[in-house]
Amino acid sequence: MELEVRHLRALCAIADTGSVRKAARQLGMTQPSLTTQLRRIENALGGQLFFRERSGSRPTPLGHTVLHRARPIVAEMTALVDEVRSTVVREYGTRLRVGSTGSRAVAGWLRRLRARLPETDTTIRIDLSGNALLQMVAGGQLDAAFVHEVEGSPLRVPDGLVERELLAREPQFMALPETHPAAALECVTLADLADDQWMVDPSVDGEWAGLRRIFAAAGMDPRVVHGDYLAAADLVAAGEVVTPCQPTSRPRHGMVVRPLRGDPLAVRLFLAYRGGGRDTEWVDALFADLRSAYMEVAWASTAYRKWLARNESLLAVGY
Repeated sequence: MELEVRHLRALCAIADTGSVRKAARQLGMTQPSLTTQLRRIENALGGQLFFRERSGSRPTPLGHTVLHRARPIVAEMTALVDEVRSTVVREYGTRLRVGSTGSRAVAGWLRRLRARLPETDTTIRIDLSGNALLQMVAGGQLDAAFVHEVEGSPLRVPDGLVERELLAREPQFMALPETHPAAALECVTLADLADDQWMVDPSVDGEWAGLRRIFAAAGMDPRVVHGDYLAAADLVAAGEVVTPCQPTSRPRHGMVVRPLRGDPLAVRLFLAYRGGGRDTEWVDALFADLRSAYMEVAWASTAYRKWLARNESLLAVGY
C-alpha cells in the first residue's frame, strides 16, 4: 500500500484527538474503518504508530517520527486548497454555473460552494437527464455538471469534456412499504419483490433500460408502472409499488429503504467540465466540495452507512 495524504491526515487526527473513535468522527468515518486503515498504514510502514490504551491512543516513538514528517505535508495540502480557492475566484469572478441530476448531495454541495466563494453568484440547474446536462456543459451554458450514469447505459459525453469520477459504482437500493413482508429484512433480494408492482421514471436516462436488464437476468417479469419519483414515494408509502432509489434516500413515513443483495443495479457518479485552455485546479475545489457533501449524506443514511462499512474499499471516496 502506498501512503497518501488522506492517510497522513488520519494519523494527525488520531494524534490530535487522542482517540481513534474521536478521530473517526472528525473524519466522517466509522471507528472500525479507521482502525482498519490505521492497521494497514502500520503494516505498510512496518511498525506500531500508536499505543492503544484505555484512556485513548498516544504516539509511539515511531509514531512521533512519522507525525513530525506528516504534519508539514498536511499543512502544505491545506495551503494548496486555499490557493485553489483563490484560483477559482479568479477564474469565475462573480458567476459559477453548475448542474446536477437529482441527488441529496446537491444542497450540501451548494452550501459549501457558497461558503468557499461568497462573492460569486453560484447557480444550479437540476435536470432528470444527464445527457442534457452534459450538452449544456459542452455548449458553455454550464461550467460543470454532476451526473449519474446507469450501469450498462452509458451517457453520451460530448467531445472536449473531462470527467472526474466520484464513485465508480454506487448501488441502488429499494424503497418498500413498511408493511411489505421483506421490510423486516436488512437486505432484500429480487425474488422478495418478484410479485410486486414496480415503478420507474422512464424520463431518467438509462433507468428503464437498467431495470429491464436486471429483470431479464433474474428471469423476472413483474408489473411495471411509469411515473416520476416524487409520485413514487407517495405510492410506496401507500403500499402500491416498490421502486429503486438512491442509497442516500431518506425514508419517509410508511416507507423503508433496503439494499438489494448482490447490488445488481448501480450507477456511476462523475463531475464533467470542459477541458483545454483553462487551469484545471478550479475543478479540485468543486470536486472536493462535492465529495464532502456526498459523504455527509452517505453517512447520514443508516442503510448506506452499513453498506459502506461492509464494502470498505469504497470508503476512500470521502478522503
